[in-house]
Amino acid sequence: MISPTGKATAEPPRDTGYVSVTRNRFCSGRWEKGGCVMGSCAQESSSHKSWFGRAAHNTACWTGKPGGFISASAIVLIWAITGPIFGFSDTWQLVINTGTTIVTFLMVFLIQNSQNRDTVALHLKLDEVLRSIADARDNFMDIEDLEESELEEIRDEYRRLAAKAREMRDDRPQRPSRPGAVQATP
Repeated sequence: MISPTGKATAEPPRDTGYVSVTRNRFCSGRWEKGGCVMGSCAQESSSHKSWFGRAAHNTACWTGKPGGFISASAIVLIWAITGPIFGFSDTWQLVINTGTTIVTFLMVFLIQNSQNRDTVALHLKLDEVLRSIADARDNFMDIEDLEESELEEIRDEYRRLAAKAREMRDDRPQRPSRPGAVQATP
């Protein structure tokens, strides 16, 4: 949070009851006014403490960019060009099959790691939104830990609420439309 002296502090902005015009974001270990500028993937990876976290982050960043796709395409192209040189032998085919199998196997774990981190971050952000809204149900903050049957009960409750809202919307008298206004279709 930005103090009256203009310094960034480590505590988050407090709920003041109104929406601030300036957005505050947690960047580099402190709350900053107006948000932070995200660096390159290599700069962001320094925040990961474990070697696996850094490796997974860097690999995900690199493979998700055009350079990663171009590199993979170049490897396949080189392999295809060398086919006539090696007489399209079984060993030549085994090279690409083994290589793609190993890369696919390892990428599954890296993708899962990235997905897990993204999911946790999303849940934390949603929890913060729930915490900051006065009428929100605070017990929804750990809803991802409920059993499937409990989630189904909550889903059914929201389906009933949605049906009730549709009925109320359908029962309302329709306002006369203005000339040139677009009509909403249910």
